[in-house]
Amino acid sequence: MRVRGIRGATQLSVDSAAEMQAAVGELLTKMLAENALSREDLISVLLTSTPDLKSEFPAAAARGIGLSGVPLLCAQEIDVVQAMPRVVRVLMHANLDLDLHEVKHIYLRGAASLRKDLTQ
Repeated sequence: MRVRGIRGATQLSVDSAAEMQAAVGELLTKMLAENALSREDLISVLLTSTPDLKSEFPAAAARGIGLSGVPLLCAQEIDVVQAMPRVVRVLMHANLDLDLHEVKHIYLRGAASLRKDLTQ
């Protein structure tokens, strides 16, 4: 079994705890489903958010969809001028027996425009 990194991002419509739960829950669920992963396949998940998101930790949304046993780490993105606002990015490390080009990276909502080269 290989270890793979799976990338993803989503943009929240507003900075609220409910929107964080909804957007990040949707993103993580889709990342798992599209790559046929279970919680047991996960090694760790790194979640970053832009500095304008202050209402909730993205990891709370991960725990909300059942990833409480997976090591989770939140960090803040660097504050780049003119960067897209209200974005949560994810780097999921998983045991995944796929070639690199077969890994499905997921970009949702407004964040889909961040990496058109990686979106499926």
